[in-house]
Amino acid sequence: MSNNQPAKREMLRHTLATLAYRGGKAIANAPESFAEMKASETTRTPLEIIAHIGDLLDWALQMARENPVWNDSKPLPWEKETERFFDCLEKFDEFLASDEPLAQSCEKIFQGPIADALTHVGQINLLRRIHNAPVRGENYFRAEIKTGRVGQEQSANRVEFD
Repeated sequence: MSNNQPAKREMLRHTLATLAYRGGKAIANAPESFAEMKASETTRTPLEIIAHIGDLLDWALQMARENPVWNDSKPLPWEKETERFFDCLEKFDEFLASDEPLAQSCEKIFQGPIADALTHVGQINLLRRIHNAPVRGENYFRAEIKTGRVGQEQSANRVEFD
């Protein structure tokens, strides 16, 4: 392991905490009708997007363990997919916090599944706005995001815009 590998793993863990914070905010308190909303015939529903994010996080963990097998899962109900989102984040964070070697570089893991998951969180936010149930804007630079905090419980101390 190179000298900067532990720092890169910590940055990847912080990225997962950021994904938990932003993703959690995007999916919290969504109206029941939101899950099946279609912006167009060719777009995924929010439910399909959150299921895809779960698949990406599963893939990232498998990639880190040297078994990068893609699974295109059938979406579960909204509540189960939101639980799965946080469960996948927790499993991956636990692996990154361990001494287990990474089979792929942190850069490759970030540029593939993690960056894609962040993009999809943005899509959910956009779809929330289209559905007339927008997520409040926030100064994310000032957010209390902590490495290792990847569960549903996130800081309530937020600097949201009026």
